[in-house]
Amino acid sequence: LGWAAWKTYLGRPETDGTRCLAIGVIGSAFREFRPEEALQVLKSSLALRRRHFSHDEPAILSAQTNVACCLGNLRRHDEALVLAREIYAGKMALLGVSHENTIGSGCNLAASLTALRLWDEAKTFLHDQLLPVARRSLG
Repeated sequence: LGWAAWKTYLGRPETDGTRCLAIGVIGSAFREFRPEEALQVLKSSLALRRRHFSHDEPAILSAQTNVACCLGNLRRHDEALVLAREIYAGKMALLGVSHENTIGSGCNLAASLTALRLWDEAKTFLHDQLLPVARRSLG
């Protein structure tokens, strides 16, 4: 199915939004079972979004999140943490600290910190920054 989708959308121009979306979906579909291949597809999707859809910051942040999750699946937690920090900062700038997507990205950042056993930083981040905002915003 993934190959069929790839062949279907490969012939479209790089600037075609459907092609860009399809590449991201294919990468996400492979993430669990073929993470090495998925990472290459997801990185391609991110590069494509940056090259042709640089005005669509939410889409770029979403593509970055997919890459970070895939890196986590591959146990490449150092790289995932770098992206998680970028994503969280990007969502704060774009949506504000109280937005549910920003809070979700904060949870991903905390998970990356704990995957690297950075307990003190994770605890401080959760206790001092994320939980107070989440309580106020989400109840």
